[in-house]
Amino acid sequence: QVQLVESGGGLVQPGGSLRLSCVASGTIGETYTMAWYRQGPGKQRELVADETTGRTMDYTNSVKGRFTISRDNAKKTVYLEMSDLKPEDSGVYYCKARVPSIPPRDYWGQGTQVTVSS
Repeated sequence: QVQLVESGGGLVQPGGSLRLSCVASGTIGETYTMAWYRQGPGKQRELVADETTGRTMDYTNSVKGRFTISRDNAKKTVYLEMSDLKPEDSGVYYCKARVPSIPPRDYWGQGTQVTVSS
């Protein structure tokens, strides 16, 4: 079982920066894919970025060059550094861990709110 707790959300002005953190507890390994999703008001949840140790990181086009996903396996923590934030980046940001089992199992955090507004 894996539990995920996100933090770091808040209110920020356009052009500002935030760093989100997701701390995992339970059995979690380096082979797990860690990802950040977001869900804006009235929108479907969308993948923002994901990362698997030893593989390339993937980002949705709208955040490329502005967001960076990273992980510290020793701390069981994944981060999302966000810069040059735009109002359309607002939403609830969720952390997900995918266990590479057959079939794969997904674990989700409770989410953290990010609001970009002047």
